[in-house]
Amino acid sequence: MKTEAVIFTGKNKVEFGKVKVPDPGPNDVVIATKHSWISNGTEGSFLRQERFDGVTPWQFGLPLPYPMVAGYQKVGIVESMGKDVKGFKKGQWVFATITKIEKTHLGFGGHVAIGPSDANEVYALPKGVDPIEYSGLVLTQVGTNTGSRPPVEKGCHALVMGDGMVGNWAAQTLQSRGAKVAFVGRHNFRLDLLKKKKGDLILNSKEQSDWLEQAIDWTGGEFDIVVDTIGNDVNLDTNLKLIPLLKYGGHYVTAGHEGSKSWMDLRQFIYREATIHCPCGWTRARMESTLKQIHDGTIYTKPLITDQMKAKDAAKAWDKIFNEKDSTLGVVLNWD
Repeated sequence: MKTEAVIFTGKNKVEFGKVKVPDPGPNDVVIATKHSWISNGTEGSFLRQERFDGVTPWQFGLPLPYPMVAGYQKVGIVESMGKDVKGFKKGQWVFATITKIEKTHLGFGGHVAIGPSDANEVYALPKGVDPIEYSGLVLTQVGTNTGSRPPVEKGCHALVMGDGMVGNWAAQTLQSRGAKVAFVGRHNFRLDLLKKKKGDLILNSKEQSDWLEQAIDWTGGEFDIVVDTIGNDVNLDTNLKLIPLLKYGGHYVTAGHEGSKSWMDLRQFIYREATIHCPCGWTRARMESTLKQIHDGTIYTKPLITDQMKAKDAAKAWDKIFNEKDSTLGVVLNWD
């Protein structure tokens, strides 16, 4: 059948049109989408023709990654199930990662009105919750995974580069585990979305030219943990300054798209016996853990939503994401 979807048809071209989804199989759950949360970084890099797949930068010689249905996270209502599906029922609120789609780059997407998802990629929402809080669960999981990778001793110092959603959720997770967090970004309204705790430090690297000196003073000279959620294509020079400041046995976490210029001198890590963590993608166990953390209130998501727009206005949403960064962060598309 055909269904409505947000389609990237070319570089910086967003359309709202129709795509074909396959007939559901025995292990599929057909879901009618109600809210889908845009992943600004990943989806944006596809839209700018910077990425070919999850980790591969696009380069000449590769096919163009279009047309593709953007996204990989949404909440909605179960419409029907295959004969082998257990644990779900019609009318139930669920979260789903990707919907199967025919004749598009990658063959799946998230911003789609209705279609089949493999039951392994579907998660039941707790009863009585606001579903929109869970509509960015994959991206939230990237943040919680990023903040969960390094060991944390109570009171240790963690520096998080990047005031996007992943950076915020990584900082929240590190806070919840007992770390003191220096949250560094370039947009005051985004920095203010992190609920600062005792001992934390908020730094605007665009407005404060001495931000690194302030961070070094805050740590006493060395960082226990450095988290980069931006990516080395953009943040390489900064990382080259930060990595030598890792303490002996410290931890470096990279959660940004590395692009074509990614390079690090491993000797800097060897000298310090430092560990590099590379969180990427999602697993069911991590998704379920993140879902529980949202439900328990350990992690908050709704304050990061700055805009809700109709799905048919996705092109306007992307224009806002690209051109109004000082007021835009989490953007949710509504499908009613």
